[in-house]
Parts: sequence; C-alpha cells; structure tokens
Amino acid sequence: MNTQFNPKAFLHTILLAVTLLFGVASTQAVAAGKEPAIQSQPAVNINQASAAELAEVLQGVGLKRAEDIVSWRQTHGPFKSADDLVNVKGIGSSTVDKNRGRIQL
Repeated sequence: MNTQFNPKAFLHTILLAVTLLFGVASTQAVAAGKEPAIQSQPAVNINQASAAELAEVLQGVGLKRAEDIVSWRQTHGPFKSADDLVNVKGIGSSTVDKNRGRIQL
C-alpha cells in the first residue's frame, strides 16, 4: 500500500470538493429563489382603466360590461372598494370575488 503524500492527487481532491460544495450551494440558492406557491396575475385599476383594459383583465367581464363599469365610474365617481362593482348592472358578487386578486383601486 502506497501511503506517500501525492500533492497532485491532493490538489485534485481539494478542487473536486470545492466544485461539489459550490455546485450544491448554488443549486440550493437557485431553488430557494423560486417560490412556486404564488403566481402573479394581471391586475387593473378599476378607477383608471379603459373599458378595453377592464375586459382584458377581469374574468367574466366582456367589453359591454366593462363599458358599463367605466360609465358608472364617470357618473358616480371613483370606486371606494372592489365591492362597489356590484352597483354596476350585470356585475354580481361572484364576479367580484373571482377577480379580487386582479382588482386595484
């Protein structure tokens, strides 16, 4: 059995260990940076958006209903909460509920 110190083999062992450590550390850092639990969704400011923008972002709201939202806003002033959308003819609480994450004031 050869127990003599070999500097070249020692250097290769150290380089391999360092490479493995940095590889594991960088993989963990990348994995930690990804948070799959939250997906971003489009949002729209119901007090500023055009009818086209509202229709594009809000689920269950077509262009006609979006025009009604803009008309209500122009007549009554800005919405104070997302729940105020139920005052627009054709918008019910279920539509508001499924769009809460998309509605900004």
